[in-house]
Amino acid sequence: MAKFTLLKKEGRARRGRFETVHGTIETPVFMNVGTSGAIKGGVSALDLKEIGCQVELSNTYHLHIRPGDGLIKQMGGLRKFMRWDGPMLTDSGGFQVYSLAQLREITEEGVRFASHMDGKKIFMGPEESMRIQSNLGSTIAMAFDECVENPAPYEYAKASCERTARWLLRCKAEMERLNKLPDTVNPDQLLFGINQGCTYPDLRIEHMKVISEYGLDGYAIGGLAVGEEAEVMYDIIDAVEPYMPEDKPRYLMGVGTPVNILEAVKRGVDFFDCVMPSRNARHGNLFTWEGKINLNNEKYFADEKPLSPTCGCPVCRNYSRSYIRHLFKAREALGMRLCVLHNLYFYNELTAKIREALDGGYYDSFYNKYVRILGEKI
Repeated sequence: MAKFTLLKKEGRARRGRFETVHGTIETPVFMNVGTSGAIKGGVSALDLKEIGCQVELSNTYHLHIRPGDGLIKQMGGLRKFMRWDGPMLTDSGGFQVYSLAQLREITEEGVRFASHMDGKKIFMGPEESMRIQSNLGSTIAMAFDECVENPAPYEYAKASCERTARWLLRCKAEMERLNKLPDTVNPDQLLFGINQGCTYPDLRIEHMKVISEYGLDGYAIGGLAVGEEAEVMYDIIDAVEPYMPEDKPRYLMGVGTPVNILEAVKRGVDFFDCVMPSRNARHGNLFTWEGKINLNNEKYFADEKPLSPTCGCPVCRNYSRSYIRHLFKAREALGMRLCVLHNLYFYNELTAKIREALDGGYYDSFYNKYVRILGEKI
């Protein structure tokens, strides 16, 4: 079984260690998003090792549709399939049902919807999500939940929270069953529950109180970073955090910018993931310790400097802004790949430096120094 150790705290910021069957995760941690078993932009699992990635995250819904979780199980599980030997988290598919399905029908059993790929009818409920994730063989599986848009009517949000809690018990029971099967890919698969409740603090708190009694391996805050103001998100974290078990990892789903991460660590969050660093990189928008840069700008046409003079990533050690900008203008795929590598290195280094600051007892001064710089455009 997994073991989470809270090593120290500074205010509410937490420095932890999560030991799993696939390796130890030092927290706070940023998980690198490989939706369909690869980082968009031509980055492989082998690259992830070089840029300091601790946890790879893949998508249950997308892999179920293509190539199919049955094939992945046949190939020995997703870690073997994509050649990633570290810890892996798979999301439940709930957010994709919310964000991609044009038509969906939500019932107590689960959700019926049409595939965004070919319109094929699909049913997914707690048991189906757990079976798919069991076939993928990830280290951590996320519970199947309903992600509700913000803002949502209070009564609907309340009913949805209650249903998500009932679904969570079904996820737990099904995972316990699947982990005992003789042919299961990962018999030590862990389950994280997801807190919902839109932007209603009372619903968030009540839902967290309920699911914290279920004895899960970790707890996530879901349904945020979907369009609400950042301050609203911070307020929700402030409301929920006192009710999250202190001896379990805490995961803020789909977040976010470097500043979001600094703010959420300050409020007691341990795990993060976001497509932002790779998505931004594919358009030439880069994160550096000096602030954000847009490589498409004319001022980088003949700039011999690396993307960031203080970055030790393989890209900054070898290439100039001028060259990478040229690759973008010439529509060479290498430009995207180099920028994605840089941005992911930056995010992994950011959480490494946060851990160093917490180890050294100076997170407050680290936060105060970088909370403004990392959000600025150069």
